[in-house]
Amino acid sequence: MIGVVGHDAGAMEIISSYIRRQKLDCGFCLEGAAVDVIARKLGPVPLLALEALVDQSEWLLCGTSFLSDLEWRAIGLARQYGKRCVVALDHWVNFRQRFTRHGQWHWPDEVWVGDETAARIARDTLPEVKQTLVPNAYFMDIQDEIKALTVLPRTLGDGLNILYVCEPLREDGIALHGDERYWGYTEEEALSYFLSHVGILGGHLNRIVVRPHPQETLGKYDWAATQFDLPLICSEKKTLLEQIAVCDIVAGCATMAMVVGLLAGKRVISCIPPDGKTVPLPHREIEDMSRLILASQTQH
Repeated sequence: MIGVVGHDAGAMEIISSYIRRQKLDCGFCLEGAAVDVIARKLGPVPLLALEALVDQSEWLLCGTSFLSDLEWRAIGLARQYGKRCVVALDHWVNFRQRFTRHGQWHWPDEVWVGDETAARIARDTLPEVKQTLVPNAYFMDIQDEIKALTVLPRTLGDGLNILYVCEPLREDGIALHGDERYWGYTEEEALSYFLSHVGILGGHLNRIVVRPHPQETLGKYDWAATQFDLPLICSEKKTLLEQIAVCDIVAGCATMAMVVGLLAGKRVISCIPPDGKTVPLPHREIEDMSRLILASQTQH
């Protein structure tokens, strides 16, 4: 049995898709958004306490988290039990910070990365750990699902349809650096920045859907509908792919959902405010909102 440990949604999307494609026999220790991801992909599964899972497993397959130390503890326990431990890395930033808590490093035996860009970053930042390129099973699933969704008629009406995907910057800033404005802005400020300048994208705005991150509450951004005279929808209960399928533009700061937008062939815009310190996603197709604003001002 493979022991699967996870808290955050990002890595667990990759791991659950891999498990489903490979038809693996697994046991689970899950917390946070990872519980819902596994239930959606694999159905109901019994959960074990961490130490019991490590003891009963042949090896561990873990995600990473900045808001929880679950996976970090699992890596340490695997070392104590003499069990092989593999970590599936999602995203493309902060690889090294994922393996330290309280000044102590817990290194897995191996990290899995899903593309050549992530592999290069892992080689540069994690010399202590073996890196293996394992094609991203979540992206494979997305591409299959997008093909199925493209046969659906678009029924949202005329005009520009935008999906804005959020991320919990304040919580991550506190967890990583003890500063909710470590990156120079908060998630609310980033959304306000985008909504204040959305007019530069041109054309009639049909609707703007604001999608909270899986770690955030559904109504977290409802305030935006009262502050901006825009066709905003802030608490839509649909899957990410359903929302992406019917939008023209996916906007956000540097979240994985923006890469899903690229996979779906959508226009994707990064809305990191000026002087923001967030590391942008490394995909050249993603446009920079600040540059679009500057170009608009120059034209006028």
